[in-house]
Amino acid sequence: MNEIKDFNKYIDHTILRPEATKKEVIEACEEAIKYNFATCFVLPCYLSLAKSILKGSGVKLGAPISFPFGYQDTEIKVWETKKAIEAGADEIDMVINISYLKSQEYNLVLEDISKVVSAARPLGVKVIVETCYLTKEEKIKILDIAIKAGAEYIKTSTGFGPKGAELGDVRLFKELGKDKIKIKASGGIRSYLQAKDFILAGAARIGTSAGVKIMKEYLELIRREK
Repeated sequence: MNEIKDFNKYIDHTILRPEATKKEVIEACEEAIKYNFATCFVLPCYLSLAKSILKGSGVKLGAPISFPFGYQDTEIKVWETKKAIEAGADEIDMVINISYLKSQEYNLVLEDISKVVSAARPLGVKVIVETCYLTKEEKIKILDIAIKAGAEYIKTSTGFGPKGAELGDVRLFKELGKDKIKIKASGGIRSYLQAKDFILAGAARIGTSAGVKIMKEYLELIRREK
């Protein structure tokens, strides 16, 4: 078999559209349970609801922090992280302050991530760096900062920028990050073959709102191989 083993556990199923309804959030949680995805990420206002649905399923609850732009004050990010955990979040995905990075305020970027990492412990934190806005040099720099700050993952995109995940960025992070940090590819991944390419390039998680479609493609390929 050439397909990814336990592929469903690579998927972070997301429902983060601003106009998503309560009904759609409930449906996304039920889909995550049906396919036994790694996590389900929902709008922060529905974290408690989602937790009640996911409880006992083995699917973790994910919370986006300072999403999707990342420019909130660090203390607000810390507060938001603590509130998310109180509501039942098992994983935290925070957006970095891209302005700080572009302004070469590297100490502020490090402090921003480090404080959220500290607030989230013992939970891990994925830092969303929005690669579409960054030069290669800035991607290398933020990788180094994320590792120093103790982030568990570096994540390519929010999915709200002009471009999503790119294989070259995942390969770059994998090559330079070694085993010091894991990679989450997110943004524009809407097919199994796309997801497979990102996993083979080094991604340990795939963030997508198309989890059900992708799983159906995967299961059909598995069926054909039997």
